[in-house]
Amino acid sequence: MLVAHPRVVVTDPVPGKRHNEPIRFTVDAELHGDLWTARTSTGEDMLCQRIETGSNGTTFVAVLSFKDTVELELTGPTAEPVKGISQLPARESDAFVRLDTGYFDLEMCRGTAQGTGSSKWGLRHFSTLDEGIDLLPSGNNAIGGFYGPFFTPENGLVNPPEHTTVDIEVVEQGPVLHHYRMHGVVPDGQLDELKGKSFTIDWWFSHGTPYFERRYQIDDFQTVINGRSITNKITVGDEFEGGRGELVFDRFEAYGGTRYRTGDPYAGELVAMVGETLAESTSTQPKYAEFRELLAGDLEAAHWDLYWRLFSAWENALTPDEIRDRLGRVRAASHVLADLPTRPWSLANAPVDVSSAPHATIFPGAAAKTAEFHSRLGRAMVWWTSQPSGAFQIVQRRQSGWVNWGTNGENECPELPVGVTIKAAYGPFGALWHEIADQLETPPTVHVS
Repeated sequence: MLVAHPRVVVTDPVPGKRHNEPIRFTVDAELHGDLWTARTSTGEDMLCQRIETGSNGTTFVAVLSFKDTVELELTGPTAEPVKGISQLPARESDAFVRLDTGYFDLEMCRGTAQGTGSSKWGLRHFSTLDEGIDLLPSGNNAIGGFYGPFFTPENGLVNPPEHTTVDIEVVEQGPVLHHYRMHGVVPDGQLDELKGKSFTIDWWFSHGTPYFERRYQIDDFQTVINGRSITNKITVGDEFEGGRGELVFDRFEAYGGTRYRTGDPYAGELVAMVGETLAESTSTQPKYAEFRELLAGDLEAAHWDLYWRLFSAWENALTPDEIRDRLGRVRAASHVLADLPTRPWSLANAPVDVSSAPHATIFPGAAAKTAEFHSRLGRAMVWWTSQPSGAFQIVQRRQSGWVNWGTNGENECPELPVGVTIKAAYGPFGALWHEIADQLETPPTVHVS
């Protein structure tokens, strides 16, 4: 029967080969069974996982490797043991799940809200099975945190993945697709308009797929950051670490050319204020003594979060009045320095060597497709956002080995619209990253008959 055995035609609008691309299709019938098989036009048997969509009919997801076009036909439910996404022993105490996706080895954590780098929720370990190199080996950084406008000096809060925890809901969990939903509450800061806000983050991982997908939803908000009105825009931060003197990625490029300014006056003013505070503050708080010890060495090589934590009301290292005074001076100076004529915009049609820029930082302009990659090893992380972010902050700091991709402009100003889809691919893409970005942007078309 046509309804019982529908024909699915998948066509790729862009050139190139798809590798384990997740394909969703809906059959106009109520079909039972969590797993079905389908046969492609080339005679391969494919596994299809039934997923809940809340719509009429039955929706399946399968992963397909093909070029140009492929057809498949459902053949029936299956109860046979199948190979797919599996779980691995966790590394971190707050881990919710560690997955072998057939391409990635990654660990999703709830966070501990203890105020340290190892307290963060998000992906705290991340590697490909082929390369076997953890891009987050220490567990002190994470992929997926969001920051501004809630966690800015204006609001008196910093580092949300360190000062909040999340509950994680399993939406789908099968051999083809895992879908998780994080639920969290933003702690109240100083700004009334940002109080009482909740958020959810959806994550999708599919079997053998070289990318993963996520989406952030936050209660509606409007505030002012860096003198600009901010309505429902956030900073998403993906962090990586290679260890002191080593960079996981040493170049950045935006699709179609990179428009950017170098240096981060805010960071320079903040580091200077850290030094001034350690030299001059008369705080008698126990936490202040702890930070003096932690920051006694090379400031440039210290974990960046330590700078902010010194001025966090959560840490109670300084009095609220001293925090307001010192950060007020940092903001006032850095806001002026950021827009001086001595910081011109640069236009580059080649990858940018970020670590050679002042503060190992650049602020690129609006883009929807971006990449950070290693110029010699060829590894690349490629991001596509369904709406462009208005700006980015890219850090590749060789002194500490810390690398960051953040959707904010100067002075912590958030620029990514809430609710957009982010796809992030990682692998040995190198100079081919533009092709990967096009595939992230333009999924195959699916026709069911």
